[in-house]
Amino acid sequence: MQIFEGDILLFQTPDGGNISYIDGQPEMTGGFASAAFLSLFGGNERDDGTDGNQFSWWGNLLENDRDYKYISETQNLLLGLPITAQSLRRIEQAAERDLEWFLNKNIANSVSVTLSMPDINSINFDITVKAEGREESFSFVLNWRAMQAESLQV
Repeated sequence: MQIFEGDILLFQTPDGGNISYIDGQPEMTGGFASAAFLSLFGGNERDDGTDGNQFSWWGNLLENDRDYKYISETQNLLLGLPITAQSLRRIEQAAERDLEWFLNKNIANSVSVTLSMPDINSINFDITVKAEGREESFSFVLNWRAMQAESLQV
């Protein structure tokens, strides 16, 4: 099992993700939250994950290993499905697939994703990653309606 060395700490904002700086340097983290955030919401939101689709993120063009591509089926479904409780299961399954690379690359022993709707327009992602006896849990809460409205403006 590989030890994850860390990443720039991404934190959630109402309009996506952001980074903070300390003494002019980006804040770093040894946790899994930034990698998970990018896996779920990185790449091109119009990329549905099908092979050869025209909306693949440009950074994927030279990458041959699917585990290293930013496909974000989760983001695509969030923008395309109606805001209903029935959509949660499909999005939860997509999130599990988007995070599957943690397992495929032996970064983690297990990854679990649970979605809920705490408010009428919100979707909450509760994620737990277990790696070498260590467990890390984190959450992302998104304004689903705002994401869909922003997507229509593009």
